[in-house]
Amino acid sequence: MTKFPVSANWVRERNLGDVIEPGVIDDQDLLRVHSSAYVQSIRTGHYNDATKLRLGLPWSAQLSERSHRATAGTLRAAHAAMQDGIAANLAGGTHHAFPDRGEGFCVFNDVAVAIRSLQASEPWYRFMVIDLDAHQGNGTHFIFRSDPNVFTYSVHVGRNYPSKKEPGTLDVELTRYAGADEYFTRVRDTLPRALGEFEPDLVFYIAGADVHEDDQFGQMKLSTADMRERDRYTIDLCRDARVPTTVVYGGGYNRTPDMTAWLHVQTIDVASQRLARENATRSGGVLAS
Repeated sequence: MTKFPVSANWVRERNLGDVIEPGVIDDQDLLRVHSSAYVQSIRTGHYNDATKLRLGLPWSAQLSERSHRATAGTLRAAHAAMQDGIAANLAGGTHHAFPDRGEGFCVFNDVAVAIRSLQASEPWYRFMVIDLDAHQGNGTHFIFRSDPNVFTYSVHVGRNYPSKKEPGTLDVELTRYAGADEYFTRVRDTLPRALGEFEPDLVFYIAGADVHEDDQFGQMKLSTADMRERDRYTIDLCRDARVPTTVVYGGGYNRTPDMTAWLHVQTIDVASQRLARENATRSGGVLAS
């Protein structure tokens, strides 16, 4: 849990963007995705049996507040991205949460809540979830499995959590302990075509830090430099196509203290540099390479 305050402080210290308090998500938005009984259980700590078994987190008032604020952050970042081109939530990407339960350290499905909220006012919008966490976003896939206006793309280790996968629009399964060669080959063979053919109005990029070679649970072998290239490639691909892009954290469980926080900040740094180049171009400046 320390990755959240540590990374936020580093983002502020490095002036990587305006850091805005998101507030708390409205019940109206939560209930577009999650059942009333489940939302209430997170407030009271009276988890249902499925959540007790699968969430992996003990209840506390702080957990409830953090989950409400993190979800609000993704929705607010989505609105900011549609205005500015790129925005990020310094949390989020909790893609294992289902409508009626939490799983895998994920309480509310923040990306799904944001999409459903935006659909309420813009029902014709098309959304793409680019999930590059090491684990399949089973909750997100389940929620949008019958929605033709949401494209769920996931690159993950096939033989890893969750044991039961939910079919997404495009699942790219990697071998256990996949390295950079396999990773980038599969991403470059699939993501540009998916993005180009679907033509989304907004992308949510789940930039999981658990693909790192020293992560405890990711079972992948990307270096810190590989992850920076992953972020640069993905964000540039979306922005070169002029698609507003919302970046969220996803998972990360590095063996080295504070390394997960640093990897998340690296993602924010990549996004910040891209936005700075775009702003320089718009104002007539020189586009730095």
